[in-house]
Amino acid sequence: MPGLQVGESDALTITGRVLRIRPVRAEDLPALRELNRRISDRSVFLRFFALNRLAADRYVEQLTDERDSAHRGVVGELDGRVVAVASLHRIGGEDRAEIGLLVDDDCQGEGIGTLLLEELAAAAAREGIRELVAETLAENAAVLRVFTDSGFAEDCRWEGGEALIRLRTATDPAFLEALDERERRAESASLAPLFRPRSVAVVGAGRAPGGVGHEALRSIVAGGFTGRLYAVNPHAAEIAGVPCFPDVTALPEAVDLVVIAVPAPSVTGVVTACGKAGTRVAVVLSSGFADAGPEGRRRQAELLAAARRYGMRLVGPNCLGVVVTDPEVSLNATFAPARLRPGRLALASQSGAVGMAVLDHAARVGLGLSSFVSLGNKADVSGNDLLLYWAGDERTRVIALYLESFGNPRKFARIARRLARVKPILTLTGGVTPTGGRAGRSHTAALASSDTALEALFAQAGVVRTRTLEELLEAARLFAEQPVPSGDRLAILGNAGGAGVLAADAAHLAGLTVPCLSEELRQRLTRALPAAPAVDNPIDLGAAAAPHQFAAALDLLLGSGEVDAVMVNVAATAATDPAGVARAVTEAHARHQNIPFAACVLGAADRPSGWAGQGGEIPVYEFPESAVRALAHAARYGRWLRRPPGRVHAWPVDLAPARRLVDGFLAAHPDGGWLGLADAIRLLACFGIEVVQTVRVSSAEEAVAVADRLGYPVAMKAAVPGRVHKTEYGGVRLGLGTAGEVRTAYQRLAAGLAGEPGTEIFVQPMVAAPIELIVGVTYERPFGPLVACGLGGVATEVLRDQVFRMPPLTDLDAAEMLRSLRSAPLLFGYRGAQGVNIGAVEELLQRVGQLAATLPEVTELDLNPVMAGPSGAVPVDVRVRVAPAPLDPEGRLRALTSVHR
Repeated sequence: MPGLQVGESDALTITGRVLRIRPVRAEDLPALRELNRRISDRSVFLRFFALNRLAADRYVEQLTDERDSAHRGVVGELDGRVVAVASLHRIGGEDRAEIGLLVDDDCQGEGIGTLLLEELAAAAAREGIRELVAETLAENAAVLRVFTDSGFAEDCRWEGGEALIRLRTATDPAFLEALDERERRAESASLAPLFRPRSVAVVGAGRAPGGVGHEALRSIVAGGFTGRLYAVNPHAAEIAGVPCFPDVTALPEAVDLVVIAVPAPSVTGVVTACGKAGTRVAVVLSSGFADAGPEGRRRQAELLAAARRYGMRLVGPNCLGVVVTDPEVSLNATFAPARLRPGRLALASQSGAVGMAVLDHAARVGLGLSSFVSLGNKADVSGNDLLLYWAGDERTRVIALYLESFGNPRKFARIARRLARVKPILTLTGGVTPTGGRAGRSHTAALASSDTALEALFAQAGVVRTRTLEELLEAARLFAEQPVPSGDRLAILGNAGGAGVLAADAAHLAGLTVPCLSEELRQRLTRALPAAPAVDNPIDLGAAAAPHQFAAALDLLLGSGEVDAVMVNVAATAATDPAGVARAVTEAHARHQNIPFAACVLGAADRPSGWAGQGGEIPVYEFPESAVRALAHAARYGRWLRRPPGRVHAWPVDLAPARRLVDGFLAAHPDGGWLGLADAIRLLACFGIEVVQTVRVSSAEEAVAVADRLGYPVAMKAAVPGRVHKTEYGGVRLGLGTAGEVRTAYQRLAAGLAGEPGTEIFVQPMVAAPIELIVGVTYERPFGPLVACGLGGVATEVLRDQVFRMPPLTDLDAAEMLRSLRSAPLLFGYRGAQGVNIGAVEELLQRVGQLAATLPEVTELDLNPVMAGPSGAVPVDVRVRVAPAPLDPEGRLRALTSVHR
């Protein structure tokens, strides 16, 4: 099948084994024949409808024949052995193909057929194939289950003892839901030996204190690991009371988890030996890999290949280790000194130093963790993998991630969007800076940056973004113990008026409301607290307020329905009973457990980290601003939870001509480039995006004739290949009201651009509208395409009032983009002015998002300006840049289940 793009990737089976998926090659013929010999007679009969191994051999011969362009396929390998093959054969036109699957008998039931089906469906969809068909015997329950459980929309027709199945290659919510569940099960099985190991070996456990391996071993011992523990060192019989063996081959069993702390050149050999023995997971503490230049990167690639060869998962290299606080495990396989208590927070850190700081801080403030993983270089296990595991971990209530890079951001967004509905995800990202100016690039691209992409990703996925490590831990303490607020209204009370003022200011800056209380509530508070200096919000109970006064105020506030969260300030004066206040507040919290509490204690030498009570622990902060920031994050998350998920509208697309246009341009321009204006307009039309009528002219007289037909006034534009902004080279003439003006404008444009080969001149009718917008697409590595919207025209980069989101866009995404603009009031009508047709702009955004999601080759698109008014939204200028689609995980459906980074 000419042009079928199938790369190589690693995927997890539902039992947690690593499956290598790659294209069929000519040299695979012996391995495929051997597969045909291994499978049972029944498998042959079910696949080929007859007990005929010659038919099976002809099938694989045809598939490996490089001269046969009609057949293409992929194979699946486990431990270097081909265990499955799937094929595509285009039939009956351009948009249908027949699919076939064959899986080794002893590998059936692991979801391998489904993984190969996903790979071929993705490749087929990229080539414009909309439907896959398969014929199978009615008694072939296993294959029928592969198709029906895949999540692809399917139809099945029965004819006698055979079933004809049709699958649509387009993905929809049902497919993604099925995919999510397969991923979660596979990841849980794959990482179970990391989080629940029954046996651990430390390789490189030195005898002298201070070494990484020695300290990791001592941490495991001190942490009270409940399983079997071994040390590997050829020069000792025992270390820290742990039996020692000369190498991994001498260990009495195949351990579940190996912790490696040997010099970098020796690590791959250790992983190979462990893989041969059956070890499932390796945590590599050693540095000297991708962190150490080109030679280190080569060494890391060899390490990952060795792990893949034996189906092992890798944490690291160059990492701090892993902690599991579950009393049934009690594993601290790190060389960090901190001792942690069990809790509800799962934490991952890409940086070892940041990880150590977090563990130390958690120990000091009593923040409990369910588990901690230091990712290091992320050769294999990434934040995405951990999210999938923690999604099903009952001991984890909230997840926090410190990341410096994203291997597959689009997969992260898809996982996070679903997981955040049940568990908050907090992030801190390091190393994010603007990408800088891009001379000669489109308006849209010049406005985007990695930070912009992160904001778009997190906003859509409901991820809580923090800006500092302190802020991350502040928020984590609140999320781990307190409910999510049902609104933005914050009540502030305490015995220190100044602290209340600071808290109110911080709330305003953080987007919280400190509402004025109703007259009825103020009167009730006045009667209950006659000595209080202030009973409006913030409430000042006075420096000598007694515990029962805190309790009375809280019961009245929280029973009123006028607030959604409460922040308590306590100044530890000589006239205050801090312990009594703590009891009163926690008892009030137990009576109002649906409302989150945070507290601040000022002036106490022994300030507690939290107040424990029946309603859960109330986090106590050192400063009012810290407590308010944490509550503000919780309120924003609650706002996202209340937000409906939205719907991706799939408008009909004329994909075949769009694909031909893009492929034809790239065939002539292998490195990519800007489409001509006429081609750009045709491409947009395939997605239902209509640009104002644009007519190419080649003489002054033709320009006049076109203007006469379109009606005056008209606009005239010159498109110069390779040059983006028409105003910069004088390529625009507007408001031409007579034939003479049109003739003169054409002559001057033609003369002024005579030295620019390939210049084309176009005439358009003038379009009047109150608002000029910009709508576009830019490709931001490694995040993929971003859709942009904002104020347009020549000043768009000066005003910088734009919002970005990742496609595809839901109807809610499009609506929020417009309402998030600083200039949004202009769109909805300002000071009596008539607003624009919001529905038309939202539809335009969604259609552009559909284009960006469908054609990864479109790396930049500018609709600027879009003339928006009461009657609609019409683009009057367009620029489209295309480039070869990146064959990386972000651009391929297979990446949705891929563990390859």
